[in-house]
Amino acid sequence: MPQAVIAIHGGAGTITRAAMDANREREYTTALEQVLLAGQRVLADGGSALDAVTEAVRLLEECPLFNAGRGAVLTNAGTYELDAAVMNGATLDTGAVACVKRVRNPVLAARAVLDHSEHVLFAAEGAEAFAEAQGLELVAPEYYFTQARHDQWVRARASSGMALLDHDAATLAAQAAQVAGGAADPIDPDSKFGTVGAVACDAAGNLAAATSTGGVTNKQVGRVGDTPIVGAGCYADDVAAVSATGTGEMFIRTVAAYDVSAQMRYAGLSLEESARRVVMEKLPAIGGRGGLIAVDRAGNVTLPFNTEGMYRGVARVGEPVNVWIYG
Repeated sequence: MPQAVIAIHGGAGTITRAAMDANREREYTTALEQVLLAGQRVLADGGSALDAVTEAVRLLEECPLFNAGRGAVLTNAGTYELDAAVMNGATLDTGAVACVKRVRNPVLAARAVLDHSEHVLFAAEGAEAFAEAQGLELVAPEYYFTQARHDQWVRARASSGMALLDHDAATLAAQAAQVAGGAADPIDPDSKFGTVGAVACDAAGNLAAATSTGGVTNKQVGRVGDTPIVGAGCYADDVAAVSATGTGEMFIRTVAAYDVSAQMRYAGLSLEESARRVVMEKLPAIGGRGGLIAVDRAGNVTLPFNTEGMYRGVARVGEPVNVWIYG
């Protein structure tokens, strides 16, 4: 049987090397470690891969450092719209929600859809009504607010008025150098692809994936990215489990998460090679940037990205956790 393992990510993007702050960096690594330890405990106690990824992403949603749940980015109307999905590789059961504005933990709403609905995806008010009917906690929009995300939204509106997807590294470095006290985030928030996710393989060899996001800063109201789209930003079957972060439209167009499993199943590629082709060849060919995390039934893990860094980590049952930010 495979050694149970969980991997997580907290988004990818451009490194703010010009204003690196050791304390700020440690905030991120500590947060990642704590989430991994929680997911590891679920697996060590005999829990399922599905339960492990749900709990890991719930905790990432609770952490204001990441763009999911509390700490979500704002739309061009100054509102919040969150998406999430969760998938059980053993059964292909899936639940997803899109454009929710009042659900404290979108991943729990997605899990409720998986567990208690004949449907796969609910959106907006329908998703919130379903979540409320399942007894999930609803919050006022102010719950998601952080000053850092608000300031990021103000900068986005002032710079271009468009959704902030990317800037070149030189511009970001110059911006970061101006940060007072050198307290910049390790990955520049104005270029970060802000999604969180988890994948796991449990002791029985079953796989699961979960992904959650607040979307893209200054995005148009109603925009839905890859996160709640099965096969794009989240996918799990009996071959691989995948969670993605990046330019969502490109991950949708390439069906990136499913493609990792498909290449393994139909072309006989390894997990590592299949994920590498998606992230390093197929996505860049159409301007796609970001990364993904993936695990197979043997417990192999890969975490490729084509940006300068990606918040990421791996924890195998019985072993120390490992987290990384840089390439």
